[in-house]
Amino acid sequence: MARKPDTRAVGLDVGLAFIKWLTGAENLHYGLWDGLEVTAANLRRAQDAYTEKLFRLLPEGRLRILDIGGGAGETAKKLLALDHEVEIVVPSAFLASRCRENAPGARVHECRFEDFEGEGGFDICLFSESFQYIPVAIALEKSSALLKDGGEIIIADCFRSDAFSAGGTKATVGGGHHVRRFLSTLEAMPLEILHEKDITASVAPSVELEQGFFNVLGYGIGRVDEELARSRPKLRWALHRAMRLLLSERKRARLDQRFNQRTRTAEAFEKYNRYLMLKLGVRRRG
Repeated sequence: MARKPDTRAVGLDVGLAFIKWLTGAENLHYGLWDGLEVTAANLRRAQDAYTEKLFRLLPEGRLRILDIGGGAGETAKKLLALDHEVEIVVPSAFLASRCRENAPGARVHECRFEDFEGEGGFDICLFSESFQYIPVAIALEKSSALLKDGGEIIIADCFRSDAFSAGGTKATVGGGHHVRRFLSTLEAMPLEILHEKDITASVAPSVELEQGFFNVLGYGIGRVDEELARSRPKLRWALHRAMRLLLSERKRARLDQRFNQRTRTAEAFEKYNRYLMLKLGVRRRG
């Protein structure tokens, strides 16, 4: 039986190659744009500013850190450079290979966090834009159990705001758990918020930069389509028919929105999302 193409791995490979060409690093996270002009030339600086802010949440001293959903290993590489001991949990075979390449000093666990069975005793469990992909209760319960006494959970991620309604308003940007449900789950656990910072407005310009890139691609695709309509109408008809057969109407509409519209804006992101940097600790008894 023919193996099904791994389109996600291909997409990640292409995306990481483009980001590395543009910035020199395989960072997949948002940038922090305070004081920076929102241009592709400043993306690396914005991403570095984000990482610097994230690292300010780390306590002093050499730490044992579990980087949960560690992307391509760029954050782990920086943590290793600061002399921390790092283990990475990542579910994708492709991303696991990039972690081993980019952060060779880290131990890489190729599995979902839900299935992680490594040894605990971590000073820090870090979720950097990975918390949204794990059920809230599982993420909090499991990471708490993996901490040493006095250890902390750091979360930097996007949450849905009160303005978002999955069954109503079509919020086409951002994602994550609903912030109220997250806080409600957190309150029921022996955890407390040690630090909370809302950086939604500072990261929101990343959305428009990404949208601009896709609009450039959409313009190129549109120009090719116009030329085919003029010079090779039968080939164009066959290509359009293939698209209708391969992709549902909903997926085609989403692609059109992604490439040809500008609904993914910083304003929409700020309305429908909250981007939080959080530090949690285990609540002491008594």
